[in-house]
Amino acid sequence: MLYPFFLALHSASRWIIICCIILLLLPAYWGWKKGHKVTKLDHSLQIATIILLYLQLMIGLTLYLESPIVQYFIENFQTAIKLRQVRFFGMEHITMMTIGITVFTIGYIKALKKQSSADKFRTIFIYTAWAMFIIFTSIPWEFSPLTSRPSFRAF
Repeated sequence: MLYPFFLALHSASRWIIICCIILLLLPAYWGWKKGHKVTKLDHSLQIATIILLYLQLMIGLTLYLESPIVQYFIENFQTAIKLRQVRFFGMEHITMMTIGITVFTIGYIKALKKQSSADKFRTIFIYTAWAMFIIFTSIPWEFSPLTSRPSFRAF
């Protein structure tokens, strides 16, 4: 069964995505405020981030279909909806992550259509910040009192 491998991969790849989002936000903010030109590096980082987000979504969907927690959630919905951690993984996590990735994608598309670098950076910053907020609040952090998972999982 590949479930433990995909779980570890999903957990590890979130850190790469977090780094990409932060690396995207900082130059977008400075580019917007300081009037810098959008470079190929800026565009490449956006593309890398969107690719990683979609790969993470595919891994997450694989986990969702195989997860014993999700199976329990689906089979025992009336009971499971009242259990915080089961509801989180059965419904909240996947919904909010999909919304976060959608927000990021909309921002990416809108930024491509902007003419000036300032407008591109502003759009990238705003949509990436919103996506980051949605994604970060939906990660089962180790320190979360609501639903806690380890920060790193072994392969």
